Amino acid sequence: AKAALFDGIQMISSIHDDQKIVQRFVKRLMDILFCIVVFLFFWPLFLVTALWIKCVSPNGPIVFKQIRVGQHGKEFVLYKFRSMIPDAELNGPEMVNESGDSRYIKGGQFIRQFSLDELPQFWNVLKGDMSVVGPRPERPFFVEEFLKTIPYFNHRHQMPVGITGWAQVNGRDELSISDKVALDVYYMENQSFWFDIKILWMTFLK
Repeated sequence: AKAALFDGIQMISSIHDDQKIVQRFVKRLMDILFCIVVFLFFWPLFLVTALWIKCVSPNGPIVFKQIRVGQHGKEFVLYKFRSMIPDAELNGPEMVNESGDSRYIKGGQFIRQFSLDELPQFWNVLKGDMSVVGPRPERPFFVEEFLKTIPYFNHRHQMPVGITGWAQVNGRDELSISDKVALDVYYMENQSFWFDIKILWMTFLK
């Protein structure tokens, strides 16, 4: 058994190394098969979303790229369908500019609301940057900021980051960072094939 320190509390993981190897193999196999199914059956959704973005906002890229922090603190390029005007994030995270105009492209809120912007991340999963289920990856700047107040934040980087996760289906942006980390750590300590299936089903429902 191995011990992990979380918020000053020592947690014991009873999963042996050989069991973890099997779990990692099953999780990776599930990721690959899930991606194949998504690409085979939902390619029209990819195509329609991409064409819509190009038609309503031709001056910007279809796919938005951003550096995120993944497993073991390794940085990678995350892909998303662009839902905002070009260079929208240069002036900060707010969804409106100084004159009160929305920075979403036409239909951008719909793309975000139904998480269509996340679809290109299945390519990240296929590449091995991410898993389908896991803690959501943050930008390097925010990781550094969170570590100043939440020293155990890095604990969530011990496993692959994900498109969806236990924190995502239990409040998402309504949660504090501490609550998100607590849920991510709970997932890491209890990860299994069936737990991932439960999270995927809850993601679909939400």
